[in-house]
Amino acid sequence: MIRSATATDAEAIAAIYNHYIRDSIVTFEETAVPAADMARRMAEVSAAGLPWLVAERSGAIAGYARATPWRPRSAYRFSVESSIYLDPQHTGAGLGTHLYRELLAQLKSRSLHVAIGGVALPNAASVALHEKLGFRKVAHFGEVGFKFGRWIDVAYWQLAL
Repeated sequence: MIRSATATDAEAIAAIYNHYIRDSIVTFEETAVPAADMARRMAEVSAAGLPWLVAERSGAIAGYARATPWRPRSAYRFSVESSIYLDPQHTGAGLGTHLYRELLAQLKSRSLHVAIGGVALPNAASVALHEKLGFRKVAHFGEVGFKFGRWIDVAYWQLAL
């Protein structure tokens, strides 16, 4: 089941995200995000009129997808950055595709024009997901992040909605 996230989901969402902070290069955050901070982030997305979705399996949050404004200047108002995170126990079974498709459908219904997905590299699964959904690679920045004692590249994929 996919639905809009609520403030009561903040703890489960933070737990999923914090896994990626601690154990991967997927996010460049390096400090765990408390549930209260995640709830604040969720409220900011909602206030911007953008979707934050969760996927449930057996009554538990298995992943989430959200969109945030791409940049703060007004001319960027029709472009968003899309993100998706799955509980590691729920990867590889098509849930990410289903969840991301729903996010993109909701972005289209809001008359947004472009979704941009950033990917810390290497991340073959995220690259494959973006390309499967029609995103095309538009940028690659070398060694722009430093985490776990090493430099990390970031690339961007874009989809016209």
